[in-house]
Amino acid sequence: MSEQTRPDAGVQDEATDQVEQPTYELVRTPADGVPEVVRTPEALAATVDALAAGSGPLAVDTERAHGFRYTGRAYLIQLRREGSGTHLIDPIALAGDAERADLSAVAHAVGDDEWILHAATQDLPCLAEVGMLPRRLFDTELAGRLLGFPRVALGLLIERALGKTLAKEHSAADWSRRPLPADWLNYAALDVELLIPLRAWVVEQLEAAGKAEWAAQEFAHLVEHAADPPPVRAEPWRRTSGTHDIRTPRGLAVVRELWHERDALAAKLDKAPGRVLNDRAISGLAGRAEAPEFVADRAALRAVDGFKWRQASRYESNWLAALERALALPQADLPAKRPRGEGIPHPKSWPTRFPDAADRWSRLRPATLELAEQWGLPVENLIGPDAVRKLAWEPPSPATEATVDTFWAIEGVRPWQRELVVPVVTPLL
Repeated sequence: MSEQTRPDAGVQDEATDQVEQPTYELVRTPADGVPEVVRTPEALAATVDALAAGSGPLAVDTERAHGFRYTGRAYLIQLRREGSGTHLIDPIALAGDAERADLSAVAHAVGDDEWILHAATQDLPCLAEVGMLPRRLFDTELAGRLLGFPRVALGLLIERALGKTLAKEHSAADWSRRPLPADWLNYAALDVELLIPLRAWVVEQLEAAGKAEWAAQEFAHLVEHAADPPPVRAEPWRRTSGTHDIRTPRGLAVVRELWHERDALAAKLDKAPGRVLNDRAISGLAGRAEAPEFVADRAALRAVDGFKWRQASRYESNWLAALERALALPQADLPAKRPRGEGIPHPKSWPTRFPDAADRWSRLRPATLELAEQWGLPVENLIGPDAVRKLAWEPPSPATEATVDTFWAIEGVRPWQRELVVPVVTPLL
């Protein structure tokens, strides 16, 4: 079941003058074994009953297939509760003919009790898709950040808190695969095996550091926004790797058309876009298309390595059509060399164009960095950079602690953050 392993933190061995690594108990299998995967309505009903009969917080994790599938849906959901044991739910099997499974009964079974997640923002969107939304939660990763721990990965926190380390071998696996191999299921069950005792240790640390209320406000904010749709970028195609090397609007048009064609195909095939056609193929063809002598034909596609992939070559006619559309666009419809503005401009452009805002930013940003260091926090957890930019861009008038506090409250800055930061930044306005 377990053995000793040696990770990377160490103490000095006086006899050998060598760094001796501390030993941790390696947990290879769950204490209760790996449960059968819940794949039928009957098995789900039994799981719901077992969870309702349990007590205390619910440990939750999900396995997705990023890098393999187009969507971020959950392909396995892991749950553990005292008195209930561990449960592995296959939402794909339970969906039947429906597009998404309905697992809202799982949430109802737990009621108002807390859910424990690690990096909740990664799991909440796919849990919301199947009707699983917590009423309260505890995020062990976010708590680690508030405590100022330099590394907050789940395995590292468990080592620090419990003196144990988990066998971690399948984090980048294709969880859409069916059937799921037994060793993958073992790995998945381990992800919730120690979340409950980890939470207890983290709570002690938060209370000792005087940060328990900070964490409570952060967790309440996560719950409040758990069902929010993800933000939509105005021009997502501009994030294609290699686009920074494209110099002309015509070349950018090629990137844009190929990106949209790939995205539509990826959604239809439910494949990660990079598995249909890689970014470098798109930007590589766009760079060639900038040359005056360029000819849009199949030979031009095949001259770029990525288009010769077996998957990409199946859709050669799609890529050629997108390329021809881009080259046929009138000048007025070509994309601008720079992305159109989304909200306020980036502070890099302020010194020459908006000197007053730049002057405020030059004072506010260092002050927040210094304050974050004083409290042992990543600055983005002390105060979001967008909130600071907006204040520097157009502060309230008059700029008093009351008006700045109200300004940031509207922006969603939590009370504990405002309490720390408002008195520091207001005099700098």
